[in-house]
This record gives sequence, C-alpha cells and structure tokens, in this order.
Amino acid sequence: MNDLVKFFDGLPFIVKIIFALPGIDGIAWGIYRLAKGLSKNDLTLIIAGIVWIAVGWAIFWIIDIITILMHGKPTVMV
Repeated sequence: MNDLVKFFDGLPFIVKIIFALPGIDGIAWGIYRLAKGLSKNDLTLIIAGIVWIAVGWAIFWIIDIITILMHGKPTVMV
C-alpha cells in the first residue's frame, strides 16, 4: 500500500488536477485515501476512503481540486 501512496504523491501536478475532476475523483482519490488508511492502520482514514469512493465523484471533487491547488495534494481532512 505504501507504494500506491508514493505513486499518487509523486504524480505531476496536472495529473493530480485531472484525477480530481468529477467522475474520476471518487475512484482515484478515494483509493488513495483508502490505501493511505490501510498503510497507516487508521480506521478513520479507511472510512473516509470508502465514503469518498461512494460519493466523492458527486460531492467532494471540488474539495480535492481546492486542496490540490493550495497544498499540492488532496488533504485527508480527518
């Protein structure tokens, strides 16, 4: 799981923005949060990843775009 988190962290800025677009965000960044939660053994982050996969494509994508623009990566927010 650490390799997947490092892969997402190492993506170019433009690819991170593309992954944050509606429809793609829930899958891409939801999997990122889920993998990060599993690697850290953090139940809250695992639940956030599952929720992000379920509804991130419709609601949370704007949060990811803003946090990527501000911090360079999506903020976990938990």
